[in-house]
Amino acid sequence: MKDTEKKENETLEEVPTAAAAEAGPSAAVATEPAPAAPVDPETAAEPTPEAAPVPELSELEQAQAEAAEMKTRYLRAVADLENYRKRIGREKQDILRSAAAGVIEALLPVLDNMKLGLQAAENHPEAKDVTIGFKMVEDQLRRTLTEQGLEELIPDGEAFNPNLHECIAHQPSDEVAEDHVIQTVRAGYRLNERLIRAANVIVSSGTPKEET
Repeated sequence: MKDTEKKENETLEEVPTAAAAEAGPSAAVATEPAPAAPVDPETAAEPTPEAAPVPELSELEQAQAEAAEMKTRYLRAVADLENYRKRIGREKQDILRSAAAGVIEALLPVLDNMKLGLQAAENHPEAKDVTIGFKMVEDQLRRTLTEQGLEELIPDGEAFNPNLHECIAHQPSDEVAEDHVIQTVRAGYRLNERLIRAANVIVSSGTPKEET
């Protein structure tokens, strides 16, 4: 019995060896692992760090962020509304001033005629009572226009200003310096710092030159 078992074990041990011999040297090479390729440490790619996870906002933090955004929008809307109101107010004032300028400019010839009429009435003592009445009407009209921003320009003795005055003549003068107004022929007017009619003036050309 022992001899029989020994022979069977020897037979089993010889089988793999014979199979390997039949496969030849190529089979033995195939079973060996391939050597790894050399790695250059300088060119080797560094491991990509993983992105840090974005922490999720809690419901309270989300509500606070939304509240802050809504507050910013509210403040911006309030500022835009305030700017709109100011702009509309300025435009309204400009429209009213433009409309008033047209009416007042149309009344300027009336003021001129009333002034000339009162000057002519001073030479007629019999019309004194009528003159006083018209003078009161003129003063009331001028006072009303002044309250609307009208300013009368009578630059007698002042330096000539081409932005406000219109020179219609030059005259020599011993009393008035050169380039100063000797007389205002027709008054000028400004409405709310805007010139609506220049004053017609006579300008001094200086001391008269003696003829040789």
